[in-house]
Amino acid sequence: MRDYRSLSLWHDSLPEPITPRPALSGPLAVDVAIVGAGYTGLWTAYYLAKADPHLRIAVLEKEVAGFGASGRNGGWCSAFFSASWDKIAREAAVALQRAMFATVDEVGRVVDAEGIDARYHKGGALILAMNEAQVASLQQELVEEREWGFGEDDYRWLSAEEARQRVRVEGALGAHYTPHCAAVDPARLVRGLADVVERLGVHIYEQTPVLALGGRYAQTPSGAVAADVVVRATEGYTPELPQYHRDLIPLYSLMIATEPLSDELWQRIGWADRECLGDGRHLIIYAQRTADGRIAMGGRGAPYHIGSRVRDDFDRDETIFGRVHASLLGLFPFLKDVRITHQWGGPIGIPRDWCSSVGYYRAEGYAWAGGYVGDGVGTSNLAGRTLADLILGRESDLVRLPWVNRRTRAWEPEPLRWIAVNTALQLMDAADREERRTGRPSRLGTAIDTLIGA
Repeated sequence: MRDYRSLSLWHDSLPEPITPRPALSGPLAVDVAIVGAGYTGLWTAYYLAKADPHLRIAVLEKEVAGFGASGRNGGWCSAFFSASWDKIAREAAVALQRAMFATVDEVGRVVDAEGIDARYHKGGALILAMNEAQVASLQQELVEEREWGFGEDDYRWLSAEEARQRVRVEGALGAHYTPHCAAVDPARLVRGLADVVERLGVHIYEQTPVLALGGRYAQTPSGAVAADVVVRATEGYTPELPQYHRDLIPLYSLMIATEPLSDELWQRIGWADRECLGDGRHLIIYAQRTADGRIAMGGRGAPYHIGSRVRDDFDRDETIFGRVHASLLGLFPFLKDVRITHQWGGPIGIPRDWCSSVGYYRAEGYAWAGGYVGDGVGTSNLAGRTLADLILGRESDLVRLPWVNRRTRAWEPEPLRWIAVNTALQLMDAADREERRTGRPSRLGTAIDTLIGA
């Protein structure tokens, strides 16, 4: 059997064994079949079961609950959304952002109400400016947020000293801060959520790959699952389904974690409120102070693999692990002798326009959500609530948000998408190097947006 504890720090730190639930043993008929036991699938099951306990709901999972990005991510339950707001009409964009703000608190409410030990702590998100170019770009973001009507309670600029009072990072010139973010232990969240939905009467079938799906059916090796509604909640693994091969691409994000740090080191660092931490570079990094006193940090830059391939060995890229470690030491040089205990990674789902979506075609009995571009911890909860309202036919503010039933065109055939995506990654890296050297915003950033259509 696969060693699931080796998937990430988070899996390795679970207090209980990771034992697969029984697989589907034959054909099945249910009201709702959900493909994927990650955040999207489990939040959808949770809100459906809460709303109508009589619904027959089955979740089909190829591995175990939380196997994918839901159990391996950086643990940012944030209000960040994957698309820039200028793609969306003003009132609709503001409503969507307000819904994302509320989502961070909704996750906190559920983990408290259901007794999920997700290590949830709402300390906000701190995006540091590490050079003058990053100061300019982050302050421009703040100007744009003010133009959209968001005030100091939502986003604000911190001076270098104010940022230092939160986290003492070498060379930080200031920071963009939002309170709408919580740090979580992602595996404890997703595994705990799976236990909760089972108690609500939902059946989770693990070790049950879905070979094909469509409106009202999902085909497994053990037989077909017939359902009034089939929900696709497969995110970075979507390209493994032939009919959805070009809907999303899997882009790998990799992480490292330190050993638990001493009290002396934490006094030197600060970081008492466990803010989620990043900086203003193009090729993003993300970090949190874990509940057990480690630093877990991740970063982008791993190559996209031609044909949208997903393989276990893509989770391990020593070059990218080395870059993430270098980024950690760039922020905290005095941690050079601290041991790295865990290295891991996994694919996230990227749509062609880099904008998440959720939808339901009632006539076809088919629903979906995803394309979170790495912001799925919070967005998936909003997706689950929205899917529940759509499937149950409830008129709510959620079903009128602008990402509902939004479809984007498919990614280009190969090798065009391989060329475009990997070129974009190289340009991001080049833009960061140029900005560190010159202190001025790089024009390559505009070229990146043009190339990938983001």
